[in-house]
Amino acid sequence: MNDNGCSCESSNCGSSCSSGNSKNRAHDFIEKTHELNSIKRVIGVVSGKGGVGKSLITSTLSVLMRRKGYKVGILDADITGPSIPKLFGITKKAEGCEFGIYPQKSHNDIGVMSVNLLLEKDDSPVIWRGPIIAGTVKQFWTDVIWGDVDYLFLDMPPGTGDVPLTVFQSIPLDGIVIVTSPQDLVSLIVKKAYNMARSMNVPIIGIVENMSYLKCPDCNKVIKLFGESKIDSIAEDLGIKVLGKMPIDPKIAELCDNGEIEKIDNEYLVDAVQYIENTMKINQGEKSIMKIAIATEGPNVSAHFGKCENFTIAEIENSKVKSKVVVNTMGNQHGLLPDFLLSHNVNVVISGGMGGGAKQNLMSKGIEIITGASGSIDEVINLFLSGDLKSNNAGCAGHEHSHGHSDGGSGCNCGNH
Repeated sequence: MNDNGCSCESSNCGSSCSSGNSKNRAHDFIEKTHELNSIKRVIGVVSGKGGVGKSLITSTLSVLMRRKGYKVGILDADITGPSIPKLFGITKKAEGCEFGIYPQKSHNDIGVMSVNLLLEKDDSPVIWRGPIIAGTVKQFWTDVIWGDVDYLFLDMPPGTGDVPLTVFQSIPLDGIVIVTSPQDLVSLIVKKAYNMARSMNVPIIGIVENMSYLKCPDCNKVIKLFGESKIDSIAEDLGIKVLGKMPIDPKIAELCDNGEIEKIDNEYLVDAVQYIENTMKINQGEKSIMKIAIATEGPNVSAHFGKCENFTIAEIENSKVKSKVVVNTMGNQHGLLPDFLLSHNVNVVISGGMGGGAKQNLMSKGIEIITGASGSIDEVINLFLSGDLKSNNAGCAGHEHSHGHSDGGSGCNCGNH
């Protein structure tokens, strides 16, 4: 090895040599994420070739990790073949403000950013040169306001070309999951992805085999459409772990087609998520203190955000309530509430109902929103801590008030709740 940390024989070797110290070279290109972000773990989901179901594996891992109560995001880095929004049924376009771009949220509050959320039409082709595609991926890391995220999954473009190289060099990956299928070329494909990660000094968490088998719905016989799986022997040779095997399941295909991947109810990748959680553990010291504000009416959650006079602000540290206090809005209602809550360093707002104007205003402040909550304040806080509090994008929850309803009482069009 020469003085430049390179293993090649040339005494004139510089830092640009392909045999040089990848870790040092890669570090020079690392981009900082948005200043409003706190992203604990970044995991890339990669494949040596396309068509192996990488996006399905990315989505499934994200859904299962979210069910554990973690804050999860998906960065769809597959710019020319984006499919993540479709899997989650997300059709609304990304929104932004002077500070950056906000990802759209799934039904269960998984943040998603994809080029399809920026295109005027979902089926518009992305006919861009490599540098533009690579630059877009970097912008999803530097310009998107992800906020507080425990696990950010990157659905990587297939292969080992320019865009995957850009991701490996510019985004600080904590590890990758390799996705493959049980075909004859699997050994070569897996080794390409494996060798790229090794050359860039990116840890390999393990490997998932998709389309591993098909189970007959009538007799439960296991049918191996692509022949015997070779993944165990390949993983053993490379010294990596087999995280799981996903079969061809018509139920999963139907959920994907309907944009309902969050309803997945199988156990195929449960062990994989458990392993990722254990090896990519979120340390207690990394869990930032956060404040949640709950629209309050007596001991219960208020059905109306805009007219709420009191908010219960709970300070959460390491998944436990550190303090809890009820604050009066002092006349700061409707459009003034977002700034009032921001002045109290609130990260999350929980309410029974909320109009579109208020939601947009809160989002522009970087405040997360959960609507449709009901019941006692303490019950709602416990649901939030357990990860079981789901937002249903409620309007004013059907309660009568002084504003008119445009849909027979099921929502409010005033935009101030």
